[in-house]
Amino acid sequence: MPEEVLFKSESDQSREEIAAYLRRVADKLEQGDGITLKSGSDSVTMEPPARPTFEVKAEREGPTDGPGELSIEFELEWDENGADGDGGSSQLEIE
Repeated sequence: MPEEVLFKSESDQSREEIAAYLRRVADKLEQGDGITLKSGSDSVTMEPPARPTFEVKAEREGPTDGPGELSIEFELEWDENGADGDGGSSQLEIE
């Protein structure tokens, strides 16, 4: 299935700044509000359902024999037709 990027923003941020963004997203999710992403003149509003699929990935990209790039990705997924997520696998823990 082809992917269409509706919005993208990438910038170096302090850990504190990233935490503030994540808190705002968490607040919007708890309140049941839409999440509006803005950067310059670009913006998109998404309306996650009550039970989206929550995907977390820890990745390493790069050569197997040298240093690469590490990432932690958080993703909310849901069907455009309004169906909730499929439940996924075991319970996530963050320590």
